Amino acid sequence: MQGEDDNPQKSRKWLEDLSNGLSHELEALTLGGIQIEDAQKGLIRCRFLIPKHLSDKDGYWHTGAMAVLIDDVAAATICSVFGLIKVSVSFNISYFSTAKIQEEVEIEGEVVGHKNELTLVMVRIRKKDSGEMVAFAKQWMSSTRGSSKL
Repeated sequence: MQGEDDNPQKSRKWLEDLSNGLSHELEALTLGGIQIEDAQKGLIRCRFLIPKHLSDKDGYWHTGAMAVLIDDVAAATICSVFGLIKVSVSFNISYFSTAKIQEEVEIEGEVVGHKNELTLVMVRIRKKDSGEMVAFAKQWMSSTRGSSKL
């Protein structure tokens, strides 16, 4: 019988399936090529080489594509704890710098709080070479299922 210990693997598979086009086309375009390096309970780390088709008019990673990736990594991070995908109720992204096409970034999602049906997750994106912060997101997600505790 699968239990709570399987949640990190469930979240890894869900994120990989999205990136491979086994769900919505938007996620497949946005997440294609993401490399999940670590999936633990409440923590997911990934690498991503930004593809050309995600560029804005100036050749940088399009902020809308970045937001989709952040949303999906946040959902997978929460899934690693609870085994289910929650819906966003508050989503805030701070953009610190740009990232160029064909630049590699590191993405880290971390569950930092939980109360009743609400879960708070933080997602950080940094340039792999310099460690410079590209974006930082704070996202509250909710579920209509029974509550769980961290």
